[in-house]
Amino acid sequence: MMELAWNEDELRFRDEVRAFLDANLTDEIRAAGLLMTSVYADHERSLEWQRILHARGWAAPAWPTEYGGAGWSVTQRYIFSRERVAAGAPPVSPMGIQMCGPAIIGHGTPEQKAYFLPRMLSGEHFWCQGYSEPGAGSDLASLQMRAEDDGDHLICSGQKIWNTHADIANWGFFLVRTGKYDRPQKGITFLLIDMATPGVTVRPIISPSGEHIQNEIFLDEVRVPKSNVVGTIDDGWTVAKYLLEFERGGVAYAPELQVRLDAIEAAARQVPGDGTGTLREDAAFSRRVAEARIAISELEIYEFRAMSAEAEGKSPGASASIMKIRGTELQQLLTELGLIVAGRYGFAYQPQAGRPGGPVQFPHGDDVNGPDFAAIAPLRYLNERAGTIYAGSNEIQRNILAKLLGL
Repeated sequence: MMELAWNEDELRFRDEVRAFLDANLTDEIRAAGLLMTSVYADHERSLEWQRILHARGWAAPAWPTEYGGAGWSVTQRYIFSRERVAAGAPPVSPMGIQMCGPAIIGHGTPEQKAYFLPRMLSGEHFWCQGYSEPGAGSDLASLQMRAEDDGDHLICSGQKIWNTHADIANWGFFLVRTGKYDRPQKGITFLLIDMATPGVTVRPIISPSGEHIQNEIFLDEVRVPKSNVVGTIDDGWTVAKYLLEFERGGVAYAPELQVRLDAIEAAARQVPGDGTGTLREDAAFSRRVAEARIAISELEIYEFRAMSAEAEGKSPGASASIMKIRGTELQQLLTELGLIVAGRYGFAYQPQAGRPGGPVQFPHGDDVNGPDFAAIAPLRYLNERAGTIYAGSNEIQRNILAKLLGL
């Protein structure tokens, strides 16, 4: 039977986490977490926080201890996630520890685990993902970046797009086409590429919020040793599906959503409503807040069920798609509520108010007009429009669920 209340051991763990956060969060690191404008925190502060977590052995909550992970239960990971967000700590970049790391642990060779995992934990290797292409986004199996066999190497040529932090990453994990068979999923290989290899070119993509987080990657006859293949050549789709379960549903959404909704409510108490009271007392706004809180609570119950199944050793499976759909839709709903609270300040472009995950193309000085939460609201709104697209669009996730249900 699934218990919905923390037991004594879990409450002790929660208190340990709170004490750690209180002792180690500097004002600069906390600001990087509280003033985020997308799902990515300020790069330098995020890496600084990762080094602090690594020193404590907490950088990779879901990894087994034999690989340097915390070895926490799914409940401990959930508690840590909730307390981290509540304390204002930024997340670490998910590309390495949350995504590529589990793929290497699950499908990599002993040599790959020994080399890459410690450097991933320390932050020496900072990772990006090379999946989507201009003609292969949600339909990822149609990717065309080719990798030709050349003895001990693969020679890679082609283009990738929407590559987060590729401009600062020194390693990337890529899906490349090594063969053509009866099904497009066959003939794909999962490959680790040193971003300093000759022939790799990165070009920026500036988001509507003015931030440079996304990029294009061009590979022109890039030579990559076959020892960097994770899994086997032509069977990278197996590794990619395994990784996507962690990207889509490996982290619970509800803890962050609850904290963000709390912050929206607190801000609404500082904003005048249409009548004599505050916006929080406005009936229409209060109804929307209540509906959002109910939806988040429903998602949390589902995540508890998924946690219970994972604790029994089961794969995230379909739950990853469900959590991705509801989590990203609720993220977007909260950005809409945030714009309502921001009011007229939401019309202004004020990137200087936040701590974005990358440099801002069009900086506007240091002064901020209005409270920080209001100035950040439109930036979060613009950034999180991508939530229902990345990691496999929500339309694709619904197709996956329909197939599983036999519809």
